Amino acid sequence: MYGFFVVVGVMIVVFFLFQVLPGDPVALMMGQRTDEDTRKNISHEFGLDLPLSQQLGLYLNDLSPMSVHEDNVEEEKKYDFLKLIPLGKNVLVLKKPYLRRSFQTSRRVDEIIFEYLEGTIWLALTSMLFATFFGILFGIIAALKQNSFWDHFLVSTSVLGISAPSFVAALLISQIFGNYLSDYTGLNAIGSLWELDAFTGKRLALENIILPTIALGLRPLAIIVQLTRSAMLDVLSQDYIRTARAKGLKFYKVVTKHALKNALNPVVTAVSGWLASLLAGAFFIEYIFNWKGIGYITLDSVLKKDFPVVMGAIMLVAMIFVIINILVDVIYALIDPRVRLD
Repeated sequence: MYGFFVVVGVMIVVFFLFQVLPGDPVALMMGQRTDEDTRKNISHEFGLDLPLSQQLGLYLNDLSPMSVHEDNVEEEKKYDFLKLIPLGKNVLVLKKPYLRRSFQTSRRVDEIIFEYLEGTIWLALTSMLFATFFGILFGIIAALKQNSFWDHFLVSTSVLGISAPSFVAALLISQIFGNYLSDYTGLNAIGSLWELDAFTGKRLALENIILPTIALGLRPLAIIVQLTRSAMLDVLSQDYIRTARAKGLKFYKVVTKHALKNALNPVVTAVSGWLASLLAGAFFIEYIFNWKGIGYITLDSVLKKDFPVVMGAIMLVAMIFVIINILVDVIYALIDPRVRLD
């Protein structure tokens, strides 16, 4: 229920935010055409000639999966809806949210977003896997080697990783490994998941995901190292760990079966929060590496003042955060028997 109110709140805030931004959407859609009739037709089609309250009502009606529309062929073609209940000249329908059309290309915004979504999903997942695996591994090593050289080195490095802005790390990684050392690494400073090949057409370019994955995963990796180390030190000091050791259990079993499992809750929180952020689109990372994802198309649309695409991307971000937070509650209940879902 709270997730629903969050999404509705985002819808309203986004709508009013883009009302105050400079730029004439009608002029953007008109292109080279300057006649007044074209301006009036475009304004009427998008409801831009209506009062602000009515524009908000139409916007929310477009985004709602269950809404009321005129019962005619034009509306059915525009929204691709399933009729539920006739309401005189109108009809209650079931449809997917209509994010309207791009000012620049006149394509449906949902088509544009889903075209770029694949790149963001793969980049976010690989970055989170990279950060989670090495973050937990280094955190365990730091905890087991407390106050040693490796502990101090890993903690100091993780502090540096947290402090460095992601776009700064991305620029350094791109220049060093993608430009200066590219002859040795075989990696590119920019590139996308799919590239055009003169002979084979579209090809999968997995090598292009390595540098953005590292750049995007550095900060969550550093945070996971700190959380894992702290949680492991707390768990290892508990009485039941000492009892397990006293019973003669092997050390690696005590660590993996008893200590690590009970230390995972704060790590799950960090992973879920970062995964939501990464799936929502690491805007500057994607733009720096020219990685075709949600962040790239959103920043590009901001520069071109293509507001429907930006609004659609923000709505997707909100939905991702809500869904992942719900999934985190479920995962908590599976990991920790003390947590129960109502």
